[in-house]
Amino acid sequence: MICGILLAAGAARRFGGGKLKQALPDGTPIGIAALRNLRTALDRVLVVLRPGDDPLASLYAADGAETIVCEDALLGMGHSLAAGIAHEATANGWVVALADMPYVMPATVRAVADCVSKSHGIVLPYLGAERGHPVGFHQTFRDELLALKGDSGARSVIQAHPEALIRLQVKDPGILQDIDTFEDLRRLSSS
Repeated sequence: MICGILLAAGAARRFGGGKLKQALPDGTPIGIAALRNLRTALDRVLVVLRPGDDPLASLYAADGAETIVCEDALLGMGHSLAAGIAHEATANGWVVALADMPYVMPATVRAVADCVSKSHGIVLPYLGAERGHPVGFHQTFRDELLALKGDSGARSVIQAHPEALIRLQVKDPGILQDIDTFEDLRRLSSS
């Protein structure tokens, strides 16, 4: 089983907070759109939240999501990712997605998961020469992912294993479209 880990524990400081609850043009909140894209492609999905974000936790619960709270989330994305991996430690691999990337196509998520299953590597989706998200990890990297700390996410694991990297070419601009600011939301909503 390949498990989806949706990282939704950031504070959205550049956005001014509450980013994942902001509506896309169709009315769906950003964070829910990202969740649904994962769930369409994968049988098992977990959302990682930060402590005290009860409104976001309620939003995900209303959509039927399984969530956990990472007590150390404010120390950086590495902590949140490690918490998600620990919760799903028996998975054969993980597709790690960011909750502020609502336009990743489910077919891309499925392609990353399938590639993880077949390759036993680290799968990085690319649109042309640009690398995006979500990133897939085989269970081989579980211990290193569990040891993550700080705000660099899984960068150290990726850099430590160039031999395991698999560039997966996709035709999905959503892998590059994250929403960090109101301007990002306006720009992506109008395109």
